[in-house]
Amino acid sequence: MKAFMDKDFLLLTDTAQELYHQHAAKQPIIDYHCHLDPAMVAADHRFRSITELWLGGDHYKWRAMRTNGVPERLITGKDTTDWEKFEAWAATVPYTFRNPLYHWTHLELKTAFGIDKRLNPETAREIYDACNDRLQNDPAFTARGLMQYYNVEVVCTTDDPVDDLRHHRAYSEEIVNGKSSNGKLPLMLPAWRPDKAMAVENPVAYRAYVEKLGAAADASVGTFSDFIDALQRRHDFFHEQGCRLSDHGLEEFYAEPYTDTEIDVIYNKVMGGDELDATETRKFKSAMLYIFAVQDHAAGWVQQYHYGAQRNNNSRMMEQLGPDTGFDSIGQWNTARSMARFLDLLDNEGRLTKTILYNLNPADNEMVATMLGNFQDGSVAGKIQWGSGWWFLDQKDGMERQMNSLSLLGLLSRFVGMLTDSRSFLSYPRHEYFRRTLCNLLGNDIEQGLLPFTGYEEQRMRQMVEDISYNNAKRYFM
Repeated sequence: MKAFMDKDFLLLTDTAQELYHQHAAKQPIIDYHCHLDPAMVAADHRFRSITELWLGGDHYKWRAMRTNGVPERLITGKDTTDWEKFEAWAATVPYTFRNPLYHWTHLELKTAFGIDKRLNPETAREIYDACNDRLQNDPAFTARGLMQYYNVEVVCTTDDPVDDLRHHRAYSEEIVNGKSSNGKLPLMLPAWRPDKAMAVENPVAYRAYVEKLGAAADASVGTFSDFIDALQRRHDFFHEQGCRLSDHGLEEFYAEPYTDTEIDVIYNKVMGGDELDATETRKFKSAMLYIFAVQDHAAGWVQQYHYGAQRNNNSRMMEQLGPDTGFDSIGQWNTARSMARFLDLLDNEGRLTKTILYNLNPADNEMVATMLGNFQDGSVAGKIQWGSGWWFLDQKDGMERQMNSLSLLGLLSRFVGMLTDSRSFLSYPRHEYFRRTLCNLLGNDIEQGLLPFTGYEEQRMRQMVEDISYNNAKRYFM
């Protein structure tokens, strides 16, 4: 019987082990999409407990706890102690066998805290106290310290156009002026997330957002043209602060035909507080998605599209807790044709910038893998990318399926690799998990005689592992 989570965890062949330990493991991390709080990085936040660090915003764990019968007060409640919440999570962990949470939990305990014990009700108090002792007394166990420990070179947060980016600016100034006493720090760059600028489903909320945008840009938003000018001002401001990529969270792609006059009328209607019909909503979203893409191309940015999430399904809990609390699921939309129309329009106009597509429904895997090849133009290797398994798919099976489809229908060698998409400073082992999975796939093929591993091809294989782990992302984003 193979030991659980030993040094060769997930690596089932000698070749996989060599590829991982000698080539993947040592590569720095470029975490080009996450939801970390920039304020915590700027302040070098020290966590009061493992509960704050581990359970504070992790809706993956919250979903598992609810499924295991844990009452909400022990998950997101305000009238409970950190220990009570941790104890409830520890009692849930043994029920997560075969869920990626079981692997992630123990990989994080082992890599961050050196704890090589299983978390369960019998070990909960010991592990809780040991983690808290490190968090409270070890100078390196802060937000920045954890990033440095995991060899994070760049992290890109997710930021609304109205954000003043003051935490990014303060942190950047500290790096530039050499004020940090903690050694070399990773770069923290903003990423443009303008979803609210196209969310016209709720006219009242939309009008309030547009007014906030106008205030942030110090510009009028009376007409649609004014509104776009205000967005451009904020886009320029983000660029000045080092932003070089956008991210868009969509249910589906929008590529409805429209006229400028129609969009002016729709904007005036929604700003007047009127509800839009389905056709008007789709036309407006189509216009905004196109304008965002044009702005990104002009600035030389990378654009990312995360699509396919059906969000906030539980209206009762949405009212109680708000969004991003664990009540989202994989959606079903037939978006292939609209995705193609959207990309084709930009390509025909010479305005298609580097693009990463992330699907949440695995039924779309082969569609997305083949869509990439329609718009590669030879100007940049891997210009149109298929992002790594996302959200419900960022586990061993989902990542393997994504990489297998990309291998069969595209070029795995040009893949920009993994990201955390996380709110936790303990999520960086997901890069290790991905790299081990990648090396195991390649190692299996080599040992079965499906790929060569001698001479030139041996060096190419080793370089491929290093490229997917780090170099491809560095070239693509930097």
